Amino acid sequence: QVQLVESGGGLVQAGGSLRLSCAASGRTFSNYAMGWFRQAPGKGREFVGAISWSGSTTYYAQYVKGRFRISRDNAMNMVYLQMNSLKPEDTAAYYCAARTQRLASSREYEYAYWGQGTQVTVSS
Repeated sequence: QVQLVESGGGLVQAGGSLRLSCAASGRTFSNYAMGWFRQAPGKGREFVGAISWSGSTTYYAQYVKGRFRISRDNAMNMVYLQMNSLKPEDTAAYYCAARTQRLASSREYEYAYWGQGTQVTVSS
């Protein structure tokens, strides 16, 4: 069982930056790929990015590529989402998720564990 808790959301102006954190419990965290997803009001949840168990491989959705970066610290059971050059359309609740496989994936249904989400609001 893995429990995930996100933090770091808030209100930021367009062009600004935020770093989201995801704290994971469980001794098997280092064996799991991790993903970040987001859900804007009235929309479905969408993939943002993912990182493999070792951190050697990352994937990003086209709409965040070059602006967002995922990293992880397996010793601390933490995953991070650095968000730069934020746009109003990035406004959403952001969720981290754990996949019980080592390889990263963009498919939401492949993630077994989810956090409660943290809200990011980008003002224009």
